[in-house]
Amino acid sequence: MKHKGLKFIDLFAGIGGFHIALSSLGYECVFASELKESLADLYGDNFGIKPNRDITKIPVEDIPDHDILCGGFPCQPFSKAGSRKGLEDERNGSLFDKIADILDHHKPKYFILENVRNLESHNKGETWAYIQNRLENELNYSIDKQIFSPHHFGIPQHRERFFIVGSQNGLGHFKWPETINKRTSIYDYLDNNPINVTKLEPEKVFVLDLWQEFLDRLPKDAKLPSWPIWSMEFGATYPFEKQTPFASTTRKIGASKGSFGIPLKGMSREEKFANLPSYARTEEDEFPTWKKHYIRSNRAFYDQYKQYINPVVEKIKELNVPSWQKFEWNVQGGERKVRNYIIQFRGSGVRLKRTDFFPSLVTVSTQIPILGWEERYITPREGARIQSMNGIQLPENIGTCFSALGNAVNVDIVRRIALRLIKAPPSINRTNGYVHNDNKIQMSHETVK
Repeated sequence: MKHKGLKFIDLFAGIGGFHIALSSLGYECVFASELKESLADLYGDNFGIKPNRDITKIPVEDIPDHDILCGGFPCQPFSKAGSRKGLEDERNGSLFDKIADILDHHKPKYFILENVRNLESHNKGETWAYIQNRLENELNYSIDKQIFSPHHFGIPQHRERFFIVGSQNGLGHFKWPETINKRTSIYDYLDNNPINVTKLEPEKVFVLDLWQEFLDRLPKDAKLPSWPIWSMEFGATYPFEKQTPFASTTRKIGASKGSFGIPLKGMSREEKFANLPSYARTEEDEFPTWKKHYIRSNRAFYDQYKQYINPVVEKIKELNVPSWQKFEWNVQGGERKVRNYIIQFRGSGVRLKRTDFFPSLVTVSTQIPILGWEERYITPREGARIQSMNGIQLPENIGTCFSALGNAVNVDIVRRIALRLIKAPPSINRTNGYVHNDNKIQMSHETVK
């Protein structure tokens, strides 16, 4: 059933998280925008609406009238993993202003916006101050903000996002959804013997075997580091405490050792730098405190245990991907079995996580979570389940699919917010595998395609 007259638009629609949430509550989508062609085509297949391809080029008056504006505007300008240029980002920074222009022209009753957690603190709070001023003082909306993660609502994924809601008629009626003190097992989100799985590549299996050997060679009473293991620091002596290699003389660098203890004597300055870890080549006079801590800690760890680990360090040294030479043991106190955990091959290193929660799905398709005990990546079906996106067609390309899922809003969170924000009679309906009855939401996994 649909609420008569309640219409919404879905900006920066991606794979359609806002659409699933709002349409399942009975609201009608009258306009969508999505820049990426493959996702725009898929959106049309899933929802019967052909998205506008470039929201920056459509006049605001050509956008249909609507009651609710939804948008997860591009987060790269504000994300720690992105450019962090914020509103000055030439490509995406002005898109918030496009949202503001649409709000100004159409004056919808409500809006729900979503972005990365870092939005509030970006540029020392100035970015958020600008957004808040435009929404409250220039457009006269009552607004509120909150940070939510799926794990706050019983979904085993850590993924904190920044939500902004707005209403033309005040927010006296609105309260943010209450979080749930409940843990759901990740195994409820996994398929048994799924077909068409992507197995872990042989070269990555080899990497895991090396790090398992590393763990096995350490004494049983050796405490594993809580900081990242940077194996290229094992044997290194290049300057880092008071000044960086960049700020040091060529002679001083030449008297030291680079990655894995390679002597730098007799090399040109360029050759010396080529034999330093990439993070040590930055053009700055002094390293930040955290980096000095990591370097210092890794060197001390190696000095303490080199007699045990040297044989495997020689093998790790030969790995042809620098990030594979880094290891993040984020399972303190856990059994020292690499394959017992959820694994990601990240730019920062090979990261292990407990099986309590899935790590955050991110837009980088190379960081798809790996089930160590099955030596496979999670499937698109399982990824969609984590994002509460049941019953929709997904991109066929694995990279495109997980990039879209990583960029998507969690459907369950949006629905809970919308139920409390939008003043409308409660509806009971079944859409995309969900049963909806006011704030009571139940999920059926079987409908994921």
